[in-house]
Amino acid sequence: MTKTPTDILPLNPAPDSCAADACCAPAIALAPPVEAREGDACCASPAAAPGPARAAPAGATVLRIPAMDCAVEESDIRRALDKVPGIRSLNFQLGARTVAISAPDDVVALAVKAIKSAGYDSAPLPAGGPAADAPAGAHAGDDHDAHDDHGHGTGVKRLAAALVLAIGAEGLHYIAGDVPAMKYLGLALAALAIWLSGVETYTKGIKALMRGRLNINALMSVAVTGAFIIGQWPEAAMVMALYAIAELIEARAADRARNAIKGLVALAPEEADVLQADKSWKAVPSNSVSLEAIVRIRPGERVPLDGVITEGRSAVNQAPVTGESLPVDRTIGDPVFAGTINETGELQFRVTAAASNTTLARIIHAVEEAQGTRAPTQRFVDRFAAIYTPAVFVLALAVALLSPWLAGLEWLDAIYKALVLLVVACPCALVISTPVTVVSALAAAARRGILIKGGTYLEEARKLKAIALDKTGTITEGKPRLVEWKSLREGEDAGPISRIAMSLADRSDHPVSKAIAQGLSLPVSAVSSFAALAGRGTQGEVGGRTYVLGNHRLIEERKQCSPDIEAVLKAHEEQGRTVTLLADADGVLAIFAVADTIKDSSREAIAELKALGVAPVMLTGDNVATARTIAAQAGIDEVRGNLLPEDKLAEIKSLKDRHGMTGMTGDGINDAPALAQSDIGFAMGGMGTDIAMEAADVVVMNDDLRRIPETIRLSRRTHSVLMQNISLALGIKAVFMVLAIFGTATMWMAVFADMGATLLVVANGLRLMKVKAKA
Repeated sequence: MTKTPTDILPLNPAPDSCAADACCAPAIALAPPVEAREGDACCASPAAAPGPARAAPAGATVLRIPAMDCAVEESDIRRALDKVPGIRSLNFQLGARTVAISAPDDVVALAVKAIKSAGYDSAPLPAGGPAADAPAGAHAGDDHDAHDDHGHGTGVKRLAAALVLAIGAEGLHYIAGDVPAMKYLGLALAALAIWLSGVETYTKGIKALMRGRLNINALMSVAVTGAFIIGQWPEAAMVMALYAIAELIEARAADRARNAIKGLVALAPEEADVLQADKSWKAVPSNSVSLEAIVRIRPGERVPLDGVITEGRSAVNQAPVTGESLPVDRTIGDPVFAGTINETGELQFRVTAAASNTTLARIIHAVEEAQGTRAPTQRFVDRFAAIYTPAVFVLALAVALLSPWLAGLEWLDAIYKALVLLVVACPCALVISTPVTVVSALAAAARRGILIKGGTYLEEARKLKAIALDKTGTITEGKPRLVEWKSLREGEDAGPISRIAMSLADRSDHPVSKAIAQGLSLPVSAVSSFAALAGRGTQGEVGGRTYVLGNHRLIEERKQCSPDIEAVLKAHEEQGRTVTLLADADGVLAIFAVADTIKDSSREAIAELKALGVAPVMLTGDNVATARTIAAQAGIDEVRGNLLPEDKLAEIKSLKDRHGMTGMTGDGINDAPALAQSDIGFAMGGMGTDIAMEAADVVVMNDDLRRIPETIRLSRRTHSVLMQNISLALGIKAVFMVLAIFGTATMWMAVFADMGATLLVVANGLRLMKVKAKA
């Protein structure tokens, strides 16, 4: 599977420097937004609710098209715009019902006319979207009203009136169908019902036919018109009314999946209690709070913005962001996230992100982007529907023309049978089954703190046969502590040596370097010419001399190792410790031993992976002895140590050759190339670096390794539901198509079959939103 990193995060501040045993990976180019593909499909194709995090290309004009809520309508509009010269690019967002057009103003005006000619109204949005400065998703609820009024051209009241009129027409036809006055009154009621419920369907269907396209609107337009002409006007009215009602129900059900993540928006308060210049506190709108402002939150209140605690201590419920079920202790220097709940003590924090750029907003944006992409099954279904719909039209035409000759039917009976076939053949159930299922699964994963960047990775995860796992921060806590250090310069004062190590370690964000700095806790000296040594450590000048602080590999390459040093290193490594050495041009000055502890969840996660038939393999830049000790504690049988980033790439390729589809799990800069090379990359979002999360396809927000097997189980369940839905949709259609051909199905039965099949697959897909951790 070929994949490209997507621009959904970063979620953390960028590191100032490279890791002590990590490599500075080359910048990974981010893929441009993927335009939605064409599909000759009907019904809602759930993407996400609109949100300001979804930025249009610079200089583009964003048009909101209320009636564009499914693939067939997007395809219609795209085809119309293809004929307008001068358009540089198009960016469709079905969830927001918008299209961003990059073109000069005069070309945009022509584009608006082309959209109008295709049967769709449009209105320009302000630059930046409807709420550029508001928290993401703030206007997500707008879709319902728009949909009622415009999405299928029928509000609830109009549909109710159309249904009443259709029932009236049926009643008059049944009671007094031969009385001329009653007949004409019934015909008028039927025509009015068709107009109320189907005027937009007709408009789109006629325009599609004029362009030589056979979509669902064209099918329904032909079927209802034909039934009306051959005298089945009460049935035609009822079919159109029921079809419109089914469309509305489907759209509402799809909106439920589409807006499943919308509930997160309400978690971030609209106001924040901000410290003023006169030391007073004032409640101000969250979206107007500036960076570095001090915000106060009392016990029981939700955190309005991202920040770093400056005063207080409390337990914080982070479930909305990380999926953790238990509160975590937070104190001065710790981060807090918008939407989380302060449970026990009053906190003050310094704002580090604007309302539209909080972790919560970016999580919502990540899910929106994922929901807007098309999974492999959905692409297949859309291609199938593009062939299926015209094929059914041709079949219906053949039934109408050949039945009188081959089966001796009356012409009106043959035509009626063909019209029933058209109604039965509506591909709604087939097409909507896939997006609703995928979106429901993506939303369920997001609620568990698993951000899957697209339906492709959701579907493909079930095929994984091996998972490569980084050690530090993935299997272990990633919060090592300095347990021992020793100066190797006998007779010299150890103070200056420890201060040099402190100065170099303080410049790195790697967990091992941070552990050394925290363990020494000394004043730092100025460091010049600081540099990261890929996969080896760091280097810098202190007091005019050059020093390195790095791993065993670095000292070996500098030819500064000795039997005595090897013995010390071996003793530490056998205890599962990571050893870092300080050296200058004359030799090794000191040895620092850092110990990390394995996460409680890692053992369980490894056991679950094995139970799923997925082989876990540890890939680490740490020494082999330490790696084997940690791997044994975690239950991992296959270990690779002393790996540079390029070595990890080679190991990923080897695992692919031996096992098949291979995933990679990591959190560091040195893991980014392997994450990008793997079939599916999993990044730890709590401690992970920005580049690792950008390169990955799945981000685990709480660094819990058990989320990896959980993702695989969700993928397998999603695939199962997809296959169920496709089988249900095609099976029901096949049964009623046979009944239609043999003359035992009516248009009533046809529309109820279509409605029933659609609602059945939608309900089945929505079940995934309730998926539990062990599903």
